[in-house]
Amino acid sequence: MRQSRIAAGVTSLLLTAACALTGATSAQALPHTAAARGYVALGDSYSAGVGAGRYLGSSGDCLRSSQAYPALWAAAHARSSFSFTACNGAHTTDVLGRQLGPLNRSTGLVSVTAGGSDSGFSSVMKNCVLRGTSACLTSVAGARRYMDKTLPRDLDRLYTGIRRKAPVAHVVVMGYPHLYQLNGRCAAGLAETSRSAVNNAVDHLNTVIAKRAADHGFTFTDVRAAFRGHEICSTSPWMRSINLLAPVESYHPTALGHSRGYLPLFNRTT
Repeated sequence: MRQSRIAAGVTSLLLTAACALTGATSAQALPHTAAARGYVALGDSYSAGVGAGRYLGSSGDCLRSSQAYPALWAAAHARSSFSFTACNGAHTTDVLGRQLGPLNRSTGLVSVTAGGSDSGFSSVMKNCVLRGTSACLTSVAGARRYMDKTLPRDLDRLYTGIRRKAPVAHVVVMGYPHLYQLNGRCAAGLAETSRSAVNNAVDHLNTVIAKRAADHGFTFTDVRAAFRGHEICSTSPWMRSINLLAPVESYHPTALGHSRGYLPLFNRTT
Protein backbone atom coordinates (compact mmCIF):
# COMPACT_ATOMS: atom_id res chain seq x y z
CA MET A 1 0.00 0.00 0.00
CA ARG A 2 2.79 2.34 0.96
CA GLN A 3 4.75 1.52 -2.20
CA SER A 4 1.63 2.21 -4.28
CA ARG A 5 1.25 5.61 -2.65
CA ILE A 6 4.91 6.43 -3.26
CA ALA A 7 4.63 5.30 -6.88
CA ALA A 8 1.49 7.38 -7.29
CA GLY A 9 3.24 10.38 -5.78
CA VAL A 10 6.25 10.00 -8.07
CA THR A 11 3.96 9.64 -11.08
CA SER A 12 2.09 12.79 -10.05
CA LEU A 13 5.34 14.73 -9.70
CA LEU A 14 6.55 13.55 -13.10
CA LEU A 15 3.27 14.51 -14.73
CA THR A 16 3.38 17.93 -13.07
CA ALA A 17 6.95 18.47 -14.26
CA ALA A 18 6.05 17.33 -17.75
CA CYS A 19 3.09 19.69 -17.86
CA ALA A 20 5.24 22.55 -16.60
CA LEU A 21 7.87 21.82 -19.23
CA THR A 22 5.25 21.60 -21.95
CA GLY A 23 3.68 24.85 -20.77
CA ALA A 24 7.05 26.60 -20.75
CA THR A 25 7.85 25.34 -24.21
CA SER A 26 4.46 26.45 -25.52
CA ALA A 27 4.86 29.88 -23.96
CA GLN A 28 8.28 30.31 -25.55
CA ALA A 29 6.96 29.22 -28.92
CA LEU A 30 3.81 31.34 -28.72
CA PRO A 31 5.24 34.51 -30.29
CA HIS A 32 6.48 32.54 -33.34
CA THR A 33 3.18 30.72 -33.76
CA ALA A 34 1.23 33.93 -33.13
CA ALA A 35 3.23 35.89 -35.69
CA ALA A 36 2.41 33.31 -38.35
CA ARG A 37 -1.28 34.02 -37.83
CA GLY A 38 -1.01 37.67 -38.80
CA TYR A 39 0.88 40.86 -37.86
CA VAL A 40 -0.53 44.37 -37.36
CA ALA A 41 1.82 47.36 -36.97
CA LEU A 42 0.25 50.29 -35.13
CA GLY A 43 1.54 53.60 -33.88
CA ASP A 44 3.03 56.98 -34.65
CA SER A 45 5.82 58.23 -36.92
CA TYR A 46 8.46 56.06 -35.25
CA SER A 47 6.60 52.94 -36.38
CA ALA A 48 5.49 54.41 -39.71
CA GLY A 49 9.13 55.02 -40.60
CA VAL A 50 9.17 58.79 -41.01
CA GLY A 51 12.80 59.68 -41.66
CA ALA A 52 13.61 56.32 -43.27
CA GLY A 53 12.65 57.32 -46.83
CA ARG A 54 11.06 55.17 -49.55
CA TYR A 55 7.55 56.12 -48.47
CA LEU A 56 4.68 54.03 -49.75
CA GLY A 57 2.55 56.03 -52.16
CA SER A 58 -0.60 54.46 -50.78
CA SER A 59 0.13 55.80 -47.28
CA GLY A 60 -0.36 59.48 -48.13
CA ASP A 61 0.44 61.86 -45.26
CA CYS A 62 1.00 58.91 -42.91
CA LEU A 63 4.42 58.48 -44.58
CA ARG A 64 4.71 54.76 -44.04
CA SER A 65 8.09 53.53 -45.24
CA SER A 66 9.12 50.25 -46.81
CA GLN A 67 12.29 50.66 -44.71
CA ALA A 68 10.45 50.94 -41.38
CA TYR A 69 11.05 48.06 -38.97
CA PRO A 70 7.48 46.64 -39.33
CA ALA A 71 7.80 46.42 -43.11
CA LEU A 72 11.30 44.94 -42.87
CA TRP A 73 10.13 42.32 -40.39
CA ALA A 74 7.07 41.40 -42.46
CA ALA A 75 9.19 41.02 -45.59
CA ALA A 76 11.50 38.57 -43.84
CA HIS A 77 8.93 36.38 -42.05
CA ALA A 78 6.16 34.08 -43.16
CA ARG A 79 2.80 35.21 -41.83
CA SER A 80 -0.83 34.89 -42.84
CA SER A 81 -1.29 38.66 -43.17
CA PHE A 82 0.40 42.02 -42.59
CA SER A 83 -1.49 45.25 -41.88
CA PHE A 84 0.55 48.45 -41.60
CA THR A 85 -1.61 51.21 -40.13
CA ALA A 86 0.96 53.31 -38.22
CA CYS A 87 0.77 56.98 -39.18
CA ASN A 88 2.86 60.10 -38.86
CA GLY A 89 1.73 62.33 -35.99
CA ALA A 90 -0.67 59.78 -34.50
CA HIS A 91 -1.69 60.29 -30.88
CA THR A 92 -2.94 57.45 -28.72
CA THR A 93 -6.51 58.50 -29.52
CA ASP A 94 -5.73 58.34 -33.25
CA VAL A 95 -4.31 54.84 -32.93
CA LEU A 96 -7.34 53.78 -30.90
CA GLY A 97 -9.90 55.37 -33.20
CA ARG A 98 -8.36 54.89 -36.65
CA GLN A 99 -5.81 52.07 -36.66
CA LEU A 100 -7.31 49.07 -34.88
CA GLY A 101 -9.56 47.97 -37.76
CA PRO A 102 -7.33 45.07 -38.91
CA LEU A 103 -7.16 43.56 -35.40
CA ASN A 104 -9.28 40.50 -34.74
CA ARG A 105 -9.37 37.31 -32.70
CA SER A 106 -6.92 35.68 -35.13
CA THR A 107 -4.27 38.41 -34.93
CA GLY A 108 -1.10 36.88 -33.55
CA LEU A 109 1.39 39.77 -33.37
CA VAL A 110 1.01 43.50 -32.76
CA SER A 111 3.65 46.21 -32.51
CA VAL A 112 3.03 49.78 -31.42
CA THR A 113 4.78 53.04 -30.58
CA ALA A 114 2.59 55.69 -29.01
CA GLY A 115 3.03 58.52 -26.54
CA GLY A 116 5.63 60.73 -28.20
CA SER A 117 3.14 62.75 -30.23
CA ASP A 118 0.78 63.01 -27.24
CA SER A 119 3.60 64.44 -25.14
CA GLY A 120 4.22 67.20 -27.67
CA PHE A 121 7.78 66.38 -28.67
CA SER A 122 7.31 68.18 -31.99
CA SER A 123 6.46 71.42 -30.18
CA VAL A 124 9.21 70.83 -27.64
CA MET A 125 11.85 70.54 -30.35
CA LYS A 126 10.50 73.57 -32.19
CA ASN A 127 10.79 75.66 -29.03
CA CYS A 128 14.22 74.27 -28.26
CA VAL A 129 15.52 75.13 -31.74
CA LEU A 130 13.88 78.51 -32.21
CA ARG A 131 13.51 80.03 -28.75
CA GLY A 132 16.59 79.05 -26.79
CA THR A 133 17.46 77.15 -23.65
CA SER A 134 15.00 78.73 -21.23
CA ALA A 135 12.00 78.11 -23.50
CA CYS A 136 13.29 74.61 -24.21
CA LEU A 137 13.48 73.71 -20.52
CA THR A 138 9.98 75.12 -19.97
CA SER A 139 8.59 73.04 -22.84
CA VAL A 140 10.30 69.91 -21.58
CA ALA A 141 8.85 70.46 -18.12
CA GLY A 142 5.36 70.79 -19.61
CA ALA A 143 5.81 67.57 -21.57
CA ARG A 144 6.89 65.72 -18.43
CA ARG A 145 3.80 66.95 -16.58
CA TYR A 146 1.63 65.60 -19.39
CA MET A 147 3.41 62.26 -19.19
CA ASP A 148 2.65 62.04 -15.48
CA LYS A 149 -0.92 63.33 -15.40
CA THR A 150 -2.58 62.40 -18.68
CA LEU A 151 -0.57 59.95 -20.74
CA PRO A 152 -0.99 56.91 -18.45
CA ARG A 153 -4.78 57.10 -18.78
CA ASP A 154 -4.58 57.47 -22.56
CA LEU A 155 -2.18 54.53 -22.86
CA ASP A 156 -4.50 52.43 -20.69
CA ARG A 157 -7.39 53.14 -23.05
CA LEU A 158 -5.30 52.28 -26.09
CA TYR A 159 -3.85 49.09 -24.64
CA THR A 160 -7.27 47.98 -23.44
CA GLY A 161 -8.65 48.56 -26.93
CA ILE A 162 -5.86 46.51 -28.51
CA ARG A 163 -6.36 43.61 -26.12
CA ARG A 164 -10.14 43.67 -26.56
CA LYS A 165 -9.88 43.39 -30.35
CA ALA A 166 -6.88 41.01 -30.41
CA PRO A 167 -7.29 38.83 -27.30
CA VAL A 168 -4.57 36.29 -28.13
CA ALA A 169 -2.02 38.57 -29.79
CA HIS A 170 1.57 38.94 -28.61
CA VAL A 171 1.77 42.74 -28.21
CA VAL A 172 5.16 44.44 -28.38
CA VAL A 173 5.39 48.07 -27.27
CA MET A 174 8.51 49.68 -28.72
CA GLY A 175 10.21 52.53 -26.86
CA TYR A 176 11.95 55.68 -28.08
CA PRO A 177 15.70 56.33 -28.45
CA HIS A 178 17.64 59.28 -27.09
CA LEU A 179 17.89 62.08 -29.61
CA TYR A 180 21.36 63.32 -28.67
CA GLN A 181 24.79 62.04 -27.83
CA LEU A 182 25.89 64.35 -25.05
CA ASN A 183 29.28 66.03 -25.38
CA GLY A 184 29.25 64.91 -29.00
CA ARG A 185 30.55 66.35 -32.23
CA CYS A 186 27.89 69.00 -32.89
CA ALA A 187 29.55 72.40 -33.26
CA ALA A 188 26.26 74.28 -33.31
CA GLY A 189 22.61 73.83 -32.46
CA LEU A 190 21.04 73.30 -29.05
CA ALA A 191 22.93 74.03 -25.87
CA GLU A 192 24.13 70.95 -24.04
CA THR A 193 21.68 71.74 -21.23
CA SER A 194 18.78 71.52 -23.68
CA ARG A 195 20.08 68.30 -25.22
CA SER A 196 20.35 66.71 -21.79
CA ALA A 197 16.84 67.86 -20.85
CA VAL A 198 15.40 66.37 -24.06
CA ASN A 199 17.13 63.04 -23.42
CA ASN A 200 15.87 63.00 -19.84
CA ALA A 201 12.34 63.59 -21.12
CA VAL A 202 12.72 60.57 -23.42
CA ASP A 203 13.82 58.54 -20.40
CA HIS A 204 10.73 59.65 -18.50
CA LEU A 205 8.47 58.84 -21.43
CA ASN A 206 9.90 55.34 -21.73
CA THR A 207 9.42 54.77 -18.00
CA VAL A 208 5.74 55.74 -18.19
CA ILE A 209 5.14 53.59 -21.28
CA ALA A 210 6.99 50.58 -19.85
CA LYS A 211 4.87 50.67 -16.68
CA ARG A 212 1.58 50.81 -18.56
CA ALA A 213 2.71 48.07 -20.97
CA ALA A 214 3.68 45.78 -18.10
CA ASP A 215 0.35 46.37 -16.34
CA HIS A 216 -1.45 45.18 -19.49
CA GLY A 217 0.77 42.14 -19.93
CA PHE A 218 2.48 43.55 -23.02
CA THR A 219 6.19 43.32 -23.85
CA PHE A 220 8.08 46.62 -23.64
CA THR A 221 11.25 46.87 -25.73
CA ASP A 222 13.77 49.54 -24.74
CA VAL A 223 15.74 50.74 -27.78
CA ARG A 224 18.02 53.29 -26.10
CA ALA A 225 21.02 50.97 -25.73
CA ALA A 226 20.75 49.90 -29.38
CA PHE A 227 20.99 53.54 -30.48
CA ARG A 228 23.83 54.42 -28.10
CA GLY A 229 26.65 55.92 -30.13
CA HIS A 230 24.28 56.61 -33.02
CA GLU A 231 22.34 59.62 -31.74
CA ILE A 232 22.49 63.12 -33.19
CA CYS A 233 26.00 64.55 -32.61
CA SER A 234 27.59 61.09 -32.84
CA THR A 235 30.05 60.06 -35.57
CA SER A 236 27.52 57.67 -37.20
CA PRO A 237 24.02 58.93 -36.39
CA TRP A 238 20.93 56.82 -36.93
CA MET A 239 18.78 59.80 -35.94
CA ARG A 240 18.03 62.76 -38.19
CA SER A 241 18.81 66.24 -36.92
CA ILE A 242 16.77 69.18 -38.16
CA ASN A 243 16.09 68.82 -41.89
CA LEU A 244 15.10 72.09 -43.52
CA LEU A 245 14.31 70.38 -46.85
CA ALA A 246 11.98 67.86 -45.20
CA PRO A 247 11.11 69.24 -41.74
CA VAL A 248 8.76 66.34 -40.94
CA GLU A 249 11.75 63.97 -40.97
CA SER A 250 13.59 65.92 -38.28
CA TYR A 251 14.35 64.00 -35.06
CA HIS A 252 13.35 60.60 -36.45
CA PRO A 253 15.33 57.40 -37.05
CA THR A 254 16.99 56.92 -40.42
CA ALA A 255 16.72 53.71 -42.44
CA LEU A 256 19.73 52.40 -40.49
CA GLY A 257 17.96 53.29 -37.26
CA HIS A 258 15.17 50.94 -38.28
CA SER A 259 17.27 48.13 -39.77
CA ARG A 260 20.04 48.13 -37.14
CA GLY A 261 18.30 49.69 -34.16
CA TYR A 262 14.62 48.75 -34.02
CA LEU A 263 14.50 45.61 -36.17
CA PRO A 264 17.01 43.40 -34.28
CA LEU A 265 15.27 44.13 -30.98
CA PHE A 266 11.85 43.45 -32.45
CA ASN A 267 13.18 40.19 -33.87
CA ARG A 268 14.13 39.04 -30.39
CA THR A 269 10.57 39.40 -29.13
CA THR A 270 8.85 37.54 -31.98
